[in-house]
Amino acid sequence: MDEKVLEEFQFHKDTVVADVNSPLHLIREKEMEISGRVLAAKKEAEDIVASARRKAVEIVRKSEAEGEMLSTKEEERAAAEVEREVARIAEDGEREVVELRESIGERVDGAVDHIVGVVTRV
Repeated sequence: MDEKVLEEFQFHKDTVVADVNSPLHLIREKEMEISGRVLAAKKEAEDIVASARRKAVEIVRKSEAEGEMLSTKEEERAAAEVEREVARIAEDGEREVVELRESIGERVDGAVDHIVGVVTRV
């Protein structure tokens, strides 16, 4: 049995034998009442702490899930941005290749004339 229960049992046993109106009995009765209130307050405090811990665990779980979701969205956004940049660079490269080919085409005639001129002067 719990020590507190034994103490109360002994007190009630002594109460039957002792004078219920004695100051010592009244003091002991008040002590037991206060002890009961303290135990109730302790139980209530433990319940509050347990509830707060459960809420904290839930908040952490939700925060981690939300963080993971936001991380995934940011990763997808960054990947899409990289893909757009790659496409733009490829497009710019193709445009430069076309411009260089046109420039080469325009200069080939001049280069051929120059080479022919150098060869015929020799």
